[in-house]
Amino acid sequence: MKSGLFKLKLVVALSSLLLLTALAFAGKGQTFTGTVSDAMCGAKHMMEGSPATCVRACVQKGSKYALVVGEKVYVLDSQDEATLATLDKLAGEKATVKGESDGEIITVSSVIAAK
Repeated sequence: MKSGLFKLKLVVALSSLLLLTALAFAGKGQTFTGTVSDAMCGAKHMMEGSPATCVRACVQKGSKYALVVGEKVYVLDSQDEATLATLDKLAGEKATVKGESDGEIITVSSVIAAK
């Protein structure tokens, strides 16, 4: 009987430890610095003119903003009007984005011009 109770306590303790560890890492955002683009064009803009003009035109046509970091293109997910306005302002420029990454999608918590 003692053995069963000990195992139960051990399972509860380990489960609690795993949950606390997961919660500690869940709130941590990541920081990415790259060039503001759009999901359709990525790193290579297809329209004539400046990259900023292309980004704005593609976003107006339904593409999402993206961040090009080296060879990787992250789609930026945000419904916040202030964030979207900042991304529009920084189209074609370097920016620092903070948020949660899930593969190739970043859920944006903040965006500022890169220094």
